Amino acid sequence: MPDRFERQRLEVLRTLDILDRPAEAEFDAIVEATRRMFGWKIVLVSLVDADRQWFMARQGLCETQTDRDIAFCSHAVAANDLLIVRDTTLDPRFAHNPLVLGPPFVRAYMGMPVRAAKRPGEPKLPLGTLCVIDDSPRDPTSDQIATLRQMAKLVETLFELRVATQEAVTAALERQEALIGVDRMQRQLQQAERMANIGSWRLDLRGDAVEWSDQTYTIHGLTPADGEALATALDFYPAHDRAKLETALAHCIATGEAYDLELEFVTARGEQRRVRAMGEAEYAACGERVAIVGVIQDVTERYRLEQSLLETAQTDELTQIASRRGLNRHLDAAIECARRDGTPLAVALLDLDRFKDVNDRFGHARGDEVLRVVAGRLRSATYLEDCFVARLGGDEFVLMLRGDDARDNLIAVLRRLLGDLRYGIGEGEDRITVSATIGVCGLDHRHATRSTLLEAADQALYRAKRIKRGTAAIADRAEMIAVPDAPAPLRLAAGAR
Repeated sequence: MPDRFERQRLEVLRTLDILDRPAEAEFDAIVEATRRMFGWKIVLVSLVDADRQWFMARQGLCETQTDRDIAFCSHAVAANDLLIVRDTTLDPRFAHNPLVLGPPFVRAYMGMPVRAAKRPGEPKLPLGTLCVIDDSPRDPTSDQIATLRQMAKLVETLFELRVATQEAVTAALERQEALIGVDRMQRQLQQAERMANIGSWRLDLRGDAVEWSDQTYTIHGLTPADGEALATALDFYPAHDRAKLETALAHCIATGEAYDLELEFVTARGEQRRVRAMGEAEYAACGERVAIVGVIQDVTERYRLEQSLLETAQTDELTQIASRRGLNRHLDAAIECARRDGTPLAVALLDLDRFKDVNDRFGHARGDEVLRVVAGRLRSATYLEDCFVARLGGDEFVLMLRGDDARDNLIAVLRRLLGDLRYGIGEGEDRITVSATIGVCGLDHRHATRSTLLEAADQALYRAKRIKRGTAAIADRAEMIAVPDAPAPLRLAAGAR
């Protein structure tokens, strides 16, 4: 690798200022989604430094870095192209590598360089890779290769956003200090603001006058002719986020402490957006705080990409309902909301009876079909007014119930569920009746956290199983809920799909 190329590459890496920083949700989501799509043991976003490779995001590996001289990714960076090693033991470059001979016992590797430029418009240089690794030989398909290239492009897009944001934020804040009246600099700043969708503003503390840049008006869906009052500007934020911004701004005015927030935002045209709002104090030569200066950036597209990747990572692949991770996120938010407004909340754990018999007699494909059927029935239960459905794993599901269904209508809801989840598979002597056993716990002072709610619901579930499968039990209540005069279960024919 030419010395000049390497120096330039490392300079870009330093400019991005991403080495040894805490984990970032966007990159973690890309790595988790890639691992889910490929099914390989390890997925990394690896950055190749002067004498090491550091893992910006990782799945399936505990280490945060390795020496560069044994790094597979260093070869991909040097070639600036996709590197595929189908079996490391057959490749003389890697057969004696300590990462092959010892943990994590690399047998297959595929790495696509991720590139970035020091400034927008400059040539991009390889900084590292998005790579997938397994401990068995692998022969990736053309579709998998194309997918890895696409996911690497997502990483590069996030790098580009970082570079553009650094450039634009620096330019926008410097605008407040010097050359504000020079036309050439003004045009450059306006171009930078438009490029990164960032607007700047200044609040004069001595007269409460507010100045907005042109891009600040654009982000708000306004023009300079519409004026700019601070009170009006705050009205663009929904009540909860407006309160956060008002508190941060008041604290900045009082103490000079800067703030950096991401907030929901509604433009003058009624468009739902996501913005990043930053502010810091401006001081006169005598040390007096004379103004608050800041920037507002429309980060909607980046936020939607992040949420889309997070949604993929939090969805159960087989049933397409929420996974355990998705449940944890929604349940924590629901508990916080229930504490705030007093809305009843309950969790119901569902365990399928005789699911193992289905797998043993008809095979795992039919077992997977059972899980999809159950998920579909839970998701389409129109009598559940406000619920959230997730699969915990195996044959365990969970319902998060709110409002009347969590308290006043709970027993009726459980009876309906017990009936809806009964059906038969196969014919004659091979016929298996599948049912669900349910344990429920409601949010109260004793069960006030996710862990205590799920633990109590689990105990109620196994109490019901001990007494009679296909029934339901509620934590701290003695009665058992069953389906009165249960009808014959719906049949799913042995060859049905």
